[in-house]
Amino acid sequence: MATFRLQGTRVLAVDLAGDAVKAKKGAMVAYDGEMTFKKMTGGGEGLRGLVTRRITGEAMAVMEVKGHGTCWFADRATEINLVGLTGDKLHVEASNLLVTEPSLRTGTTFTGLRGASQGNGLFTTTVEGTGQAAIMSDGPAIVLRVTAGTPLVVDPGAYVAHTGNLRQQLRSSVGLRTLIGEGSGESFQIHFEGEGLVYVQPSERNTVGGQI
Repeated sequence: MATFRLQGTRVLAVDLAGDAVKAKKGAMVAYDGEMTFKKMTGGGEGLRGLVTRRITGEAMAVMEVKGHGTCWFADRATEINLVGLTGDKLHVEASNLLVTEPSLRTGTTFTGLRGASQGNGLFTTTVEGTGQAAIMSDGPAIVLRVTAGTPLVVDPGAYVAHTGNLRQQLRSSVGLRTLIGEGSGESFQIHFEGEGLVYVQPSERNTVGGQI
């Protein structure tokens, strides 16, 4: 089995003994030993996955890294977090997924509409099974727990990933920038309810119609 080791907070070392991992294309920064690198179609899901991703716009360029030795991964000096899965499912933004073990299955799921006025869909990448996944965040991620009595509201631009039995809704709202005259159009928030963990980054990416 591949062994994942964080070296600091921004570099992931993966020890391979003839096995393989799936990684974000271009994320390898160094390796020793004997390694092969192979581009994977449709995020590693074959033709069906490629078609799904073209329809949804959830882009994910993936490569298979296989061999004997150690491979180091990083991407734009972003922070890296390890998530261990034991038969459960991880939802993560495609741009925030760095490396997964081959035992984990990846897919794409529809999570709601961004708003009636735009009619744009919101899709996330899913990772499920048993194994480790490495996800990235722009700055140190914070992990927030959602319980039955404590729902959570997250800015879409700061959302990274979530696990557990969570229900999510994307709701339009009036944001601070709208109130002070710096925003335009609808603003949105992601509401989580149930039991699980949500990973949030201390930086906001640009989202479609979603400045809060």
